[in-house]
Amino acid sequence: MKKNTYYNKITIISGSQIIKVVLSVIVLLLFVFSVSGLLTSMKSDYRPSSQSVNEAASLFTGRMLFSLLGLENEYFTASLKQEEKQNTIPEQLLKYSAKISLDDPRSLLGKELPGFSIFDSEIIIAGADMNYTNMPFESAPPNDAVPTEDPDLQNVDSIEETDPGEPSQTTNGKKAVFIYHSHNTESFTPYLKDLKNINLAHHSEVNITRVGLKLGEALESKGIGATVDTTDINKILNEKGLGHSKSYQESRTVVEAAMAGNNDLSYYIDIHRDSRRKDKTTITINGQSYSKLAFVVGGKNAKYSKNLALAKELHYEIDKKYPGLSDGVIVNAGSGQNGVYNQDLSEHAMLLEVGGVDNTFEESYRTMEAFADVFSKYYWESNQAEEVDASSE
Repeated sequence: MKKNTYYNKITIISGSQIIKVVLSVIVLLLFVFSVSGLLTSMKSDYRPSSQSVNEAASLFTGRMLFSLLGLENEYFTASLKQEEKQNTIPEQLLKYSAKISLDDPRSLLGKELPGFSIFDSEIIIAGADMNYTNMPFESAPPNDAVPTEDPDLQNVDSIEETDPGEPSQTTNGKKAVFIYHSHNTESFTPYLKDLKNINLAHHSEVNITRVGLKLGEALESKGIGATVDTTDINKILNEKGLGHSKSYQESRTVVEAAMAGNNDLSYYIDIHRDSRRKDKTTITINGQSYSKLAFVVGGKNAKYSKNLALAKELHYEIDKKYPGLSDGVIVNAGSGQNGVYNQDLSEHAMLLEVGGVDNTFEESYRTMEAFADVFSKYYWESNQAEEVDASSE
């Protein structure tokens, strides 16, 4: 009969080993607390935040990640169009290490040329005629001055009044869209007599707010409740002694007040007019002249990705129904740009550049009707609406 023998195993831990473990834990805790204290004591400009993480993540596009997968499995890139395929690894290293892009000549000398920062924008989607030499850009009055006197008017009798029709759908009295104007005095040369400097194309009454009012009426005609704010931001700047560059700071107060006073608001649209001349901002569709529009997205805020996705979707829908009307989608995040545009307040915020300094209200009104047409389709597909029979009321 075989006898089972059991052995007792005894692990002997010396005191020196225990001391090493305890010291290691203490050192690790001290390191964690030191790093935490260092991060929290840093200036806000250098402290890691959700915005800085978002900016870092924005460097890696879905297309880039898709292409990286394609390095391991070529079937991932089989569906990509030739022009959509990612740049080579050396090109990517050059772009992210030296900030030089072979596709963008501005990256070679842009940082060295004075005043070039106002052109430091990225074209996400380019319209048929847009490139880095003719894209929309903000142009403040000389020396950041705020206009205090109105130029003489002309041709104002030709400005037609608008009247919204009966909607087939409705938001049931709720105001879903808030329209405002950070640069409310932006005007148009056809109505300003003897104006020679287009940077002075500003007027306290005949200005971009009329285009915003038209958009509000066009949305209402589609059954989407809209509030159009006509606060005179320029007047507030004058009263406070602030420069033109503080316009977004003052309009932010307007938007925040609107958000606090109405929980039904979902979309926020800041209407501007571009500084380019008419040959760059006008298109003919079906024999009628339209002001071109462009979407400007601020790249320096945590809601950048959501707002960019919204702008891209609306651009594509506009281009389907009104080819060439949208000049594209531009992201501003350069050192000489605002980069926020109050778009950090909502995931449904837009800045629309409607026409240029030489366009007429008639042309911009047509564009607002076209935008409302496309936006209403997007809105009703994204939100539940109450159907009404307009003819029975």
